[in-house]
Amino acid sequence: MMRQAGIIGMILCLLWTPLSWGALQGEYEIMEKEPSLHEQGKVILLEFADFYCPHCHMFDRVVGTKLQKEFGGKLEIRLIGFPVIPGKLPTAFEMYEQAKKMGKGPEMKQALFASIHNKDIHIFDKTMRSLVIKEVGLDGAEFEKGLASGLPFRALEQGKAWGERIEVSHTPTIVLDGNIRIANLTYENLKTVIQSILDQDKSSQ
Repeated sequence: MMRQAGIIGMILCLLWTPLSWGALQGEYEIMEKEPSLHEQGKVILLEFADFYCPHCHMFDRVVGTKLQKEFGGKLEIRLIGFPVIPGKLPTAFEMYEQAKKMGKGPEMKQALFASIHNKDIHIFDKTMRSLVIKEVGLDGAEFEKGLASGLPFRALEQGKAWGERIEVSHTPTIVLDGNIRIANLTYENLKTVIQSILDQDKSSQ
């Protein structure tokens, strides 16, 4: 009897795989070779983005902000640095990775986008970094030490490798829960798909 119950449990788990998203609403594509990162009651939005990309800035400022306001704690937006604009140093991406380690990823993301697109700052030398670090509210010495460790660069390389594996060819590229690629990046479509995922969570309880 216990063995039978275990088999039933396994079947239920298998039914709740990324391949069972047939009931989702909106436009999306399941990447069948990628594992799901889904957490019950929450959707993770992965934004493969280049800080120097104006489209990424616009998406983050308009669509991302509206989605976060709509779903609150049920949506987690994670930026994955994916440089595509030629001739740019990786410093901004490393700054973001270091700020993430220090608990200020979202704040650094906003500061970098604003510095690049609103203030036309494209080179983040130590003097310029100190201004951004102060704006974000981080300890400058600790930040620079972490930046020099090489760990932020390695984190950037891991994100790039992830993007290359799933064939990211432009930014922004949006993936929900690790394996649901979204081509139609309108607020309406993303809201529809995200709400469908959350609705499936409710119906599975």
